[in-house]
Amino acid sequence: MADILAAIEGLPPVLALKSSFVAYPLVNALHILLIGALVTSVLLMDLRVLGAFGSVPAAPFVALLRRVAFVAFAGAVLTGATLFAVRARDYAASPVFLLKMVLVAIAILNFLLFRRLEARVAKSGNLPAPLRLQVIFSAALWLCVLVAGRFIGFY
Repeated sequence: MADILAAIEGLPPVLALKSSFVAYPLVNALHILLIGALVTSVLLMDLRVLGAFGSVPAAPFVALLRRVAFVAFAGAVLTGATLFAVRARDYAASPVFLLKMVLVAIAILNFLLFRRLEARVAKSGNLPAPLRLQVIFSAALWLCVLVAGRFIGFY
């Protein structure tokens, strides 16, 4: 595994990124911006599902924010993979980075489970308590992803 990670760090585009005074900070800033957009859209969706912003029609609001979250997540994955490549061996050995990846995986699974259960509940119009807890869990998970991501640089 160490050989694969070293090979990733030695790829010409990665070496170019490492040596660029401008590119790495821009990719890092874009990653932070995308994570901010992702977490904000998820929190707003979760709040709407829980009943906040009642004057805003739920279906179009949530549909829009899901698209924003998906685009932000895809961009964050791309920029995150780029940042990972610069220090692949360090990040792969970092417990904080690994925790962030586990939290992201759990958050994705939670979203997929919610979507499946949401379709069943949509007809009734009310959100049962277990689903409300799942929405709260979603918000907490993405906030933990955000905090774990910030701690990576300080560990």
